[in-house]
Amino acid sequence: MEFLTPGICDGLQHLSEAVFVRMCQIVGTSQQVAIRRETVDIREVVVRLLTTNNGVIQMLSGSQREGFRLNGSDVDFMYWPNNHRVIMDVSQSEYYNTASTTLILSNSSESPPGFTLLQLLTLTTDRDIASACVSMNDRVYISSSKYRELTCSAKMPNSTVHGPCGSGSLAGTVEYDNAHCFICDFWPVSALSWIDRCHSWPDPEVVDDIVRNGCHVVAIGNPLGPHSDTEWRISFSNAEYKCVYAINHCQFLIYGLLKLFLKEVINQQLDETNKLLCSYHMKTTVYWAIQQNTLNHWCPQNLLISFWVFFKLLLKWVYEGICPNFFIPQNNMFLTKVHGSAQNRLFLQLHELYNKGLICLLQSSSVRSYIVDVFYNPRASIHIYEGIIKSEVDVDRELFTEVFHNGNTPPGNLHSCVKYLFTIQQLVASPLGSYQIFKLKRHTTTIFQNTAFILHNTYTNAGIKFNKQMYIANKTSSYILKLSAKFGCVSDMLYIVIYYYKTFRYREALSVLEITKVKLAEPYLMYDRHVDREKYIEAVGGQSWSKKMRQTVAMDIILDNRICYISELIPEQQSSLQNKWPSLDIPVFVMLHFLEFLCYRHIDATLSQAALDELQVLVHHDQGLYVRDLFRDISWEILGICQQITGNLQAALYSYEQSLTQYPVHSIQRATQRRIQGMVQLTPHLYVYLRMKWGDNKQFKIKSPKENCKTTLR
Repeated sequence: MEFLTPGICDGLQHLSEAVFVRMCQIVGTSQQVAIRRETVDIREVVVRLLTTNNGVIQMLSGSQREGFRLNGSDVDFMYWPNNHRVIMDVSQSEYYNTASTTLILSNSSESPPGFTLLQLLTLTTDRDIASACVSMNDRVYISSSKYRELTCSAKMPNSTVHGPCGSGSLAGTVEYDNAHCFICDFWPVSALSWIDRCHSWPDPEVVDDIVRNGCHVVAIGNPLGPHSDTEWRISFSNAEYKCVYAINHCQFLIYGLLKLFLKEVINQQLDETNKLLCSYHMKTTVYWAIQQNTLNHWCPQNLLISFWVFFKLLLKWVYEGICPNFFIPQNNMFLTKVHGSAQNRLFLQLHELYNKGLICLLQSSSVRSYIVDVFYNPRASIHIYEGIIKSEVDVDRELFTEVFHNGNTPPGNLHSCVKYLFTIQQLVASPLGSYQIFKLKRHTTTIFQNTAFILHNTYTNAGIKFNKQMYIANKTSSYILKLSAKFGCVSDMLYIVIYYYKTFRYREALSVLEITKVKLAEPYLMYDRHVDREKYIEAVGGQSWSKKMRQTVAMDIILDNRICYISELIPEQQSSLQNKWPSLDIPVFVMLHFLEFLCYRHIDATLSQAALDELQVLVHHDQGLYVRDLFRDISWEILGICQQITGNLQAALYSYEQSLTQYPVHSIQRATQRRIQGMVQLTPHLYVYLRMKWGDNKQFKIKSPKENCKTTLR
């Protein structure tokens, strides 16, 4: 193993290729990364084209935006009001209509590099912004600390403040950071030197695009600054992901290796208080090393040499106590943490790893086995061709996951649906990548589904029972749903079933349901990343993505909470919407049995009970294959609804209890408690039983029939 020490290069290229292959497996091939980036990009293009002046813009940022999908990494979003703009100089106000745009002046004269005060120049109608204002020197400024507190839980209830973000986790599996900020259309003066440095990288077109799109300011000040509670940090999140897009795949994998090295080696034996480095420091190292052109060739054979270049630069920074921000070098990102005794301890730790040479990578659990394999089989051939590293199934799964799981918020009224379709039509006519076109097809399917139900509800809510207009609306809705199913996926057929059930066509619904059931039972079905690889390739290998999606792909059923689909789920949708959750995401097989139960109730009681039995087995015994943990709250709820409909109150009660104990991702607890309260009202002896069982547990708090009656009368 001695050849791993610096300066001794025998076998290093072979080892680099092995680590390259492993990082492609962990991080993804260049094709997989391109799929992630392109689908996110086109989603945000659509969002920005459709967002009204007084709307809120959402942008995915951080590692997810860059193209990573590492286990345990969080999801970062930035939100800003579209009718507010930060300007760097008062003269820039001439570019805006102040009647519709609130202007905010950036004043960095009293702040450390990279930070600024925000002076409110014109009146705002935003309640949170107005409440966050403070007066200093006869001027009105927006306090970052106050704004951060006010917006912390704006998108996700019960979030906690973490840096400039509202943070939390969904069912302990997905961590998120939501930053509410402001956008500036101008490049900050303090970052002008960055433009002058970009001789070799990034390319001039990338630099121009970055500068043209300005920056953001996020709600956190420098703790060492004179106005730490009021200051805002200048954020280059938009520029950062574009810089990452501008590096080659080998460089991207080295960046990923640095992130893993930080997590699995540097931070492995440290508690939270001693973890001084973060992935942002790793990214900054990558930026500087690439721009300084420290290597002539960034390729798989040089991967480990490249990694060592980055690591040595990081070690130098820790020794000096200076980590210069890539865009504003005067902003030392080590200033508040990496200094004094903490800096010394970190340097000694990193220097010990440095002394071991590249052999220190053996401490990384992610790449250790691949390095060891090369030691024992130094002559074994290593294939760095991406088609071997990741198969057709892997690429397809990546595409379908990204297309379905990063969808836009669908329109909630007919006018918006038409506007949405018109926007997509314009985009399709422009130059787009194949992944982006496929993503837009998926958006179109979702819009058609929403349009069909909105159209029906519009006529129903207007009190029209049955006339020519209603007949045309029904025909149109049916046609649109059938059209969407033709270029949608297998599970999209269930929206037709929902519509037929909604319009009392139970036999037609069951006919479509049987066809869907057969397709969902096929051995080659791809559902939520689960697939039999061999059977999938046998069935659709080499076929177009459109054909694969129509024949083999199933996804969960998403019910927009602004639209009524099934009357039995209205309480759940209302509860979820009141808690700012946009949709009910129902596992496809749960929805299948639910619809089967509802339709057969009107035709055959025996078959209806059989469908309920299947649903019960699925919800009770599934181990995450068909019912993900995140969706267990709504799954138990649906089972309880079915049991309550049949009059099996004891079973329904148990299901509702289980729903309340799951992670409340859909925020349907209020609906669940009301359903339990309704059963107590009809069956008073249940109250005594529940009081004995639950005691004073607030989660299961219910009122006695008498108390509930008094509340209703009031």
